[in-house]
Amino acid sequence: MNIIDNDLLSIQESRILAENAREAQKALATFPQEKLDEIVERMAEEIDKHIGELAKMSCDETDYGNWQDKCIKNKFVCEYLRTRLRGMRCVGIIDEDKQNRTMDVGVPMGVIVALCPATSPVSTTIYKALIAIKSGNAIIFSPHPRAKNTIAKTLDILIRAAEGYGLPEGAIAYLHTVTQSGTIELMNHKATSLIMNTGVPAMLNAAYQAGKPVIYGGNGNGPAFIERTADIKQAVCDIITSKTFDNGIVSAAEQSIVVDSCIAAEVKAELQNNGAYFMSEEEAKKLGALFFRFDGSADSEMFGKTAQQLAKKAGFWVPDNVKILISEQKYVSDENPYSKEKLCPVLAYYIEDDWMHACEKCIELLLSERHGHTLVIHSNDEEVIRQFALKKPVGRVLVNTPAVFGSMGATTNLFPAMTLGSGSAGEGMTSDNVSPMNLIYVRKVGYGVRKAEEITKRILAEESDSSCASVCKEEKESENIQLLHSILQKAVEAIQEYK
Repeated sequence: MNIIDNDLLSIQESRILAENAREAQKALATFPQEKLDEIVERMAEEIDKHIGELAKMSCDETDYGNWQDKCIKNKFVCEYLRTRLRGMRCVGIIDEDKQNRTMDVGVPMGVIVALCPATSPVSTTIYKALIAIKSGNAIIFSPHPRAKNTIAKTLDILIRAAEGYGLPEGAIAYLHTVTQSGTIELMNHKATSLIMNTGVPAMLNAAYQAGKPVIYGGNGNGPAFIERTADIKQAVCDIITSKTFDNGIVSAAEQSIVVDSCIAAEVKAELQNNGAYFMSEEEAKKLGALFFRFDGSADSEMFGKTAQQLAKKAGFWVPDNVKILISEQKYVSDENPYSKEKLCPVLAYYIEDDWMHACEKCIELLLSERHGHTLVIHSNDEEVIRQFALKKPVGRVLVNTPAVFGSMGATTNLFPAMTLGSGSAGEGMTSDNVSPMNLIYVRKVGYGVRKAEEITKRILAEESDSSCASVCKEEKESENIQLLHSILQKAVEAIQEYK
């Protein structure tokens, strides 16, 4: 009887991949930016031919979301990201100040270990591969078990295109035998320089224990505040468009709506006119009981389902025109499932008296899961917007835009990214929209512009002048004290003579 130990096979494969990647990166580090750019262009050009096929494969394998929206995400990284990367300098001399005679030199981190989520496997894989090669790094993927075939096919296409234009073999690679033990071995290997974990919280502690820099694109619990000066129709349209995209599976999507009380009735009516269904207390209770298991972990079988599928699971019915389910809430607590992230078209709905109370509610929601991912404010009051930007414990604040598209840089000018750093909990090394610049370190170069003797002479002269001034000051103070003493003595003598 043959017994195959997949853990051992995965660990051995990890070691081989890491060692090969280290050698490949040494060669890659000699490539000029122009050569790296050519490889990135060819990778994006080739994978762009397969985005529809990969989107459908992703849906079939994971049973998350819908392929049409996944196709949009895939297209986004192939086009928007590709365009933004053009002209960006990441390696070699990336900045030079001739007047002050300083230079910045971009240096690749080395070998990156990448973990991708099952929720957006294709777009995240493409994105990470492009920014890694753009910045001269080798990258090894540990595919999510639920999306391993889709991620493998995506990488096979990217590797074939890249190596056809001179990428060293092993500079992009992935685990074929995927186990937790193999992934941990990859992260702990001495060749690994950086870990990029996007949406795989179960592996976060292991990543930190590896003692390497960690970039974490975590889960979010982002609220959207509709303030009294907002364009209500547009705000509601933005929220529903965002939260229903790919059946609500994107972490950056809104999780709650917080509404100014004076416009609450109008907002509710507008939501209902646009496909929102406000659940009864009983319906909300039935649905809320399905989101999390007894150990507190999210039930992934609820991810990326339609409003109709979710209602059916909970034992009630909603019409076909319903796009999103909403539960009216008052409080935020660890026991309340509607206070947490829900990767499906479900929102909590809070009403607050004014923007200051709404501000506090948003902070409660952001801190309830301590990731501080994204906050959206819909308002035309610049002072309120500024107060939210200044006070919220969050990685990014979006203004008058859908959270999903604004956070990833589609409807804003933020960097086009599929890994969005978290803000408030200090998880990971950045809260940025992760770009190639997060995958390098900057070597500073400074030319000598002054002689050491000039500095020492000037400091000694200043010290000498300061000492002389201090002595003169002390002598002056001593003279003043003596004069005052003399005056007081004469006054005493005069008083005694008078008596």
